[in-house]
Amino acid sequence: MTDTNPTRRYVALLPAAGVGARMAAGCPKQYLTVAGQPMLRHAVEAFRASTLISHTYVVVSAADGYIDEVLPAGLAGVTVLRCGGATRMDSVLNGLRAIQNEIAESDMVLVHDAARPGLTPALIARLIDGVGDDAAGGLLALPVVDTVKRSAPSAQGVCSAATIPRNGMWLAQTPQMFSYQLLLRALGRATDPDAITDDASAVELLGLTPRLIEGHPRNLKVTLPADIRIAEMYLAAGE
Repeated sequence: MTDTNPTRRYVALLPAAGVGARMAAGCPKQYLTVAGQPMLRHAVEAFRASTLISHTYVVVSAADGYIDEVLPAGLAGVTVLRCGGATRMDSVLNGLRAIQNEIAESDMVLVHDAARPGLTPALIARLIDGVGDDAAGGLLALPVVDTVKRSAPSAQGVCSAATIPRNGMWLAQTPQMFSYQLLLRALGRATDPDAITDDASAVELLGLTPRLIEGHPRNLKVTLPADIRIAEMYLAAGE
């Protein structure tokens, strides 16, 4: 499926105001070094290397003390927005509002997790081509291949209570791509930021069904310390 609008622009938006509590590191996890450079820089470089992306915006907290070293002022194709919020949804929404004079309503915004350093220009192109003109947008995701269990507490600890059919189950990745107008409307109408764990969930609340485009395991989200080594293995292997 190909986008037939030749004037439509594609921009990236990376919310990077989180603290990465589960990583238990000395700095926010997006600044941890993976394969020689911070995770955030890996993600940004994927967008800079893509000929399809017009510009990349990175949303950080106002008090962020790391970003100037990781993304120096004047870095071509990148703008840092110091308007991060208390939640991921707040950061994305604040970022969208900050760029409202620089983007058309029909332009497409690719929201990407700063802690996914394995993104490549090829995956960006796969998403853009796969979503095409779909008004509901879409996202990279992976079909669930493992058996899925629902847990329940017991006196012996956490136990398996049921097996959930995995047919039709997908694991969401990023980027997640929507028109500027749609994403702004979806996030603006969401009433519970904690319930919006990704941008697609906000769009789904409008009754829309974003397209699922198969991603790649290399595009994993680094959440726990052990994930760093896995990410480095993928980065060392190249695309």
